[in-house]
Amino acid sequence: MTAIALTIAGSDSGGGAGIQADLKTFSALGVYGTSVVTAITAQNTRGVTAIENLTPRIVRAQIDAVLSDIDVKAIKIGMVSTVETIDAIAAAMRHWRRRVVLDPVMVATSGDRLLDPEAIDALRQRLLPRAIILTPNLSEAALLTGRSVATDEAQMVRQGEELLDLGPSAVLIKGGHAGGDMSTDILLDGETMRRFPTRRIVTRHDHGTGCTLAAAICAGLAKGKDPTEAVADAKDYLTAAMAAAGNLRVGLGRGPVHHFHQWWPVPQTS
Repeated sequence: MTAIALTIAGSDSGGGAGIQADLKTFSALGVYGTSVVTAITAQNTRGVTAIENLTPRIVRAQIDAVLSDIDVKAIKIGMVSTVETIDAIAAAMRHWRRRVVLDPVMVATSGDRLLDPEAIDALRQRLLPRAIILTPNLSEAALLTGRSVATDEAQMVRQGEELLDLGPSAVLIKGGHAGGDMSTDILLDGETMRRFPTRRIVTRHDHGTGCTLAAAICAGLAKGKDPTEAVADAKDYLTAAMAAAGNLRVGLGRGPVHHFHQWWPVPQTS
């Protein structure tokens, strides 16, 4: 069987995040990628200059077109900017019932806000309960719980437990924006807690890291992996993609991770 995944997200014209990053990740991990575009952004490595949301009708039509024909095993949901779009996606998920990785994209790496403030409650109420894994970073977890940004692992765990109460099967709190030599993500499922520590990679090439990690988890689920295995493998993939990002020369700002680090650039031979 062909492993197939679907990304529901915004388009990044710079190619480092959103739909583009998700499809690159799926392909790099041996998964056929399908896509539903929720918004078109004008952005590059230095920031977002414009956003145009697609209508809920065309978002739902894309979902129905894909899922009525193609055997998608897992879905990653990323940028969903408006209440109406969230409602359309939630209705589609109730109908089609697939494993969902929800990456609550609220603020871009550049600091640009990507989610309407009034849409936060809709995200909590309508999409979080559909997720098999929710993947917030520290700022997103704080926005979703209404608390201050966690400053230690104990606070990360408490916010993760609060998010579990909103309905997802598991929550992966990402510690990449914290300080220190180690970057630790924490996976909670209501019964167990697992830490995923990695040595922090100091680089400006980190555009699209959240999208890439969530897409890699989705790819693992599409292949039939359990959530813990999918998270562990996704962490390894993202870490390697960040370590190799310096091999790329893309833009003047925060460059993308190297999704295809296993294949190119090929070292020169004499």
